[in-house]
Amino acid sequence: MSTESLSVHPTYGNWRRPRRPGLGPLGLVGTVAVFGGLIFDLLVSLASLPAALVLVALQAVFLLPLAARTMDGRNVYQLLALRISWFRRKGNGSTTYVSGPLGRRSGGKYRPPGLLSRVTVMEGRDPYDQPFGVLHHPKRNLYTVVLGCEPDGGSLVDPDQVDTWVATWGQWLARLSSEPGLRGASVIIETAPDTGSRLANEVLPRITQDAPPAARAVMEEVVQRYPSASSEMHTYIALTYAIPGGQKRTDEDIVDDLATRIPGLLDGLVGAGGGPAAPLSAERIAEVVRVAYDPEVASDVLDARVQLGGTGLEWEDAGPSATVETPKAYQHDSGVSRTWMLTQAPRGTVRANVLRGLLEPAPGTRRKRVALLYRPIDPATSARIVESDRRAAQFMATSKRGLVQARAANEVQATEQTAAEEATGAGLVEFSLMATVTVDSDAELDDANTTVRNLLAGARLHMRPADRMQAAAFSCTLPTGILPWEYTLVPRELKEAL
Repeated sequence: MSTESLSVHPTYGNWRRPRRPGLGPLGLVGTVAVFGGLIFDLLVSLASLPAALVLVALQAVFLLPLAARTMDGRNVYQLLALRISWFRRKGNGSTTYVSGPLGRRSGGKYRPPGLLSRVTVMEGRDPYDQPFGVLHHPKRNLYTVVLGCEPDGGSLVDPDQVDTWVATWGQWLARLSSEPGLRGASVIIETAPDTGSRLANEVLPRITQDAPPAARAVMEEVVQRYPSASSEMHTYIALTYAIPGGQKRTDEDIVDDLATRIPGLLDGLVGAGGGPAAPLSAERIAEVVRVAYDPEVASDVLDARVQLGGTGLEWEDAGPSATVETPKAYQHDSGVSRTWMLTQAPRGTVRANVLRGLLEPAPGTRRKRVALLYRPIDPATSARIVESDRRAAQFMATSKRGLVQARAANEVQATEQTAAEEATGAGLVEFSLMATVTVDSDAELDDANTTVRNLLAGARLHMRPADRMQAAAFSCTLPTGILPWEYTLVPRELKEAL
């Protein structure tokens, strides 16, 4: 008698791009313009038919750029606005940044550039008496807390445990929608080749002078060769909060309020496989930003932290000495970076390790950061969105035939599942992904581009380079709480209508 043991591997999916209101690719603005134009043309045709035909031609010229869209949903007007913005910034010199004694700012400090130029840092103590830093974004009146953790690896872990971690992580994300004032969260996974400083500081001081020469030679060789085959990985979670308008609160009150939330957030991360988790101090945040802009100082920072217990680095000196932004890259101190943005999530269902290759260290790169951006949606809005998608999917399924009808029926099934999960307490979250790769010179960017394309193929992701906005995209992948949707010139509601 033989028995078969079937191993069930859970799959995940059921994410969809938010449905754009309006007719086809026109969007809400284009649809309103079409119907409004038709009514106006009918009225004009009563007086003059040639004038009405001229108006129809002009309206077609205006509406065609709205209908032509790229894979990620951008129309011609948005592409044109991006190019105009680039030429304006290049014309006024904002694509070049110089700090320190030669910079334009007084004080001779090395402040971070771009979106981080006005950020200030405060520090408080959580209920466990651990120091934690708070980044204040005065332009948007946002406050960011950064948590650091060491996730448990997925190797030699039972599928049931992985499934439990994923479920707990989903519960943690669903909880964010109920966090008062939370505007968004980002998870940053940073990888880099091991500098060897930590191993050397641990091993070399323990080698005694009277040790056998053979044993001494072996330990010294291990310290010398081991870093070439190893890497370091850091995980940061940045939570950004907004203070409701009309409430006059001091900085001390805000820091105390954020301190009371940290223990609950840390408990959820530990249950989701995050491993040991703790908030980052103001000094530690400054060190992370400093190393991102100047990868050469990574070993110096580690040495100072091990030998002296800290670097004493302040936020005012965490930035680069000079940066130059080009249409396809971002040059900063000892590195050159390129950032990619998500255009399409994996289609269908995936397994829990779908992003493993993308998150692992990439050979030939100085540093790599992958940022998962989340925008939690409150329960009331989630229910409204779910019901709207459900009705739209049912309408499309009843109005189409053939292969399209089969896809529409699959869409109905997905919306029904989403509605059922939302009704039982699941949260609705908008997410995106960005990846930044840093190399030593411009000549290595092409190889890095090939490496990223290979990694994206394994992860079943579609991403595009953040051309003409590399500096801003670089800031979004840092654990500093920069949320892209909070810094757009066009309001998010109007952008969705386009």
